[in-house]
Amino acid sequence: MKPAARHALLPVLPLVVAVALLAGCSAGDGGQVEAGHTHAPGQGHTSLAVGDGTRVSEVGYSLADLQVRERPDGIGELRFRIDGHDGEPVTDYVEELTKELHLYVVNDDLTVFRHLHPTRDEDGTWTAPFDVPDAGGYRVVTEFVAVDEGGNGDHVVLGRPLALPPGDPGDTAAEDRAVSVAVSEAPTAGPDGELRLVVRDAEGRPVELGTYLGAYSHVTGFHRETGAMVHLHPLAAPEATEAGSELTFHAEIDDPGDYRLFAQVRVDGFLHTVPVELTVERSA
Repeated sequence: MKPAARHALLPVLPLVVAVALLAGCSAGDGGQVEAGHTHAPGQGHTSLAVGDGTRVSEVGYSLADLQVRERPDGIGELRFRIDGHDGEPVTDYVEELTKELHLYVVNDDLTVFRHLHPTRDEDGTWTAPFDVPDAGGYRVVTEFVAVDEGGNGDHVVLGRPLALPPGDPGDTAAEDRAVSVAVSEAPTAGPDGELRLVVRDAEGRPVELGTYLGAYSHVTGFHRETGAMVHLHPLAAPEATEAGSELTFHAEIDDPGDYRLFAQVRVDGFLHTVPVELTVERSA
């Protein structure tokens, strides 16, 4: 498989390894950083996730009853549940990067990307506004930390394919060349990889990065052949260099190969989603 919500829609141009300038830009979440951080800015996850979004079920949890419905306002609605070991919907979660659940939607050729934060009903059903530009094959990926019977947090990533029939296309974001993101150091596969990204403005100058969901950047990537997802956050605040504003990530990526990353950064109060091509080599 070459591997699908609303923060920005990306009609993507052909790219070479380092950088893509096509980005979705929005004021995202009112242009403000959310209160109640569970992490200090720049910190990553508190635990390693089980799963990479290529399986419907992991360690007793399942992504269930996935469906797309039409709403009266004409915008689609994505609905699903996370079922636990007992087959009942999970309703007890730990906030991870300020949210109980992160939802990602990508199409099979990785030209459309959404990062959503759905709302949960008391019965455990999650819903999110949903629009994409084309029919075809997509993958819906959920990332969450569920509270287990012992009161511990289970950090899990689940995924399920979604086939969309032809219909009215969603909105297409305008091309945004205000911010670029380039790979300055690519990781090797394995537990000790390090990824460095440089963020610049249209003139190639460093930018002042704000935080989004408690981190200076969110990077969601997908292996081009398997669809396996990686989700990275910087280890610390950005460093101003001659090349730009540099972010360093601990990248524990198991599988070598070609990935498409979607780097989300906040600049001047606006959230930019920038696709970046990355090749992960085998470790020596």
